[in-house]
Amino acid sequence: MGSTSILSSVARRLEGKVALITGGASGIGECTAKLFARHGARVLVVDIQDDKGRSLCAALGPAVASYVHCDVTNESDVKHAVDTAVSLHGKLDIMFNNAGVIDDLSSSFLNDEKSTFEKVMAVNVLGAYLGTKHAARVMAPARAGSIVTTASTASVMAGLATPAYTCSKHAVVGLMRSAAAELGPFGVRANCVSPHAVATPLSRKGTGIADDEELERAAEATANLKGTRLKAQDLAEAVLYLGSDESRYVSGHNLLVDGGFTVTKIVL
Repeated sequence: MGSTSILSSVARRLEGKVALITGGASGIGECTAKLFARHGARVLVVDIQDDKGRSLCAALGPAVASYVHCDVTNESDVKHAVDTAVSLHGKLDIMFNNAGVIDDLSSSFLNDEKSTFEKVMAVNVLGAYLGTKHAARVMAPARAGSIVTTASTASVMAGLATPAYTCSKHAVVGLMRSAAAELGPFGVRANCVSPHAVATPLSRKGTGIADDEELERAAEATANLKGTRLKAQDLAEAVLYLGSDESRYVSGHNLLVDGGFTVTKIVL
């Protein structure tokens, strides 16, 4: 094999794979969709942001990406999204449960509304559960697949976010571990990726900081690892690893992409 062929095979780490990304129209999901496409995957971008989702898929090309409108709290929507992947491509190799919401940082036990807590839990936890359930429905018979769920540094420590958000991210790690335990015998892996503060539309909404540069500076000030700033691309690269065959024996793991923040801050 010539050097050009070797480089080509190394560069396209998801060649022939089919991936579904919830919350895929913006932020970490959008960045991951673009990276997956560059590595040879056929991608289903799943979101409720129809204009953004369709625009992204048009940019990636109809042979590479398809958009599916989906409210992840609606089981029929999630089932339809997974069925669309199978209908279009005959299989589903990677399920990235990325859709999420965050409440205002001022929310607390003293002033929060029950409805706010329920909304955060519905999107972040129920959405991940339904995505995992319906991915497993098609992956288990195929005896292969990778399910990745976006968690957070708030999945391993409190005080970084609101009670609702912290609870939801702890919950998705438990959900992931349950999936890893149950689905491992079927050859299906389940993992989480947990970022520290990264500049995305979700983070801007949660922090009230509208400028990405300002948000990155604020995150850098609390970071342990100096000399670099966390970008959405870093999260996409982590998901690429967990979705690819390079992590074929990694399951039940919560991959913290936090520059060592929790190493220095967490109280054991």
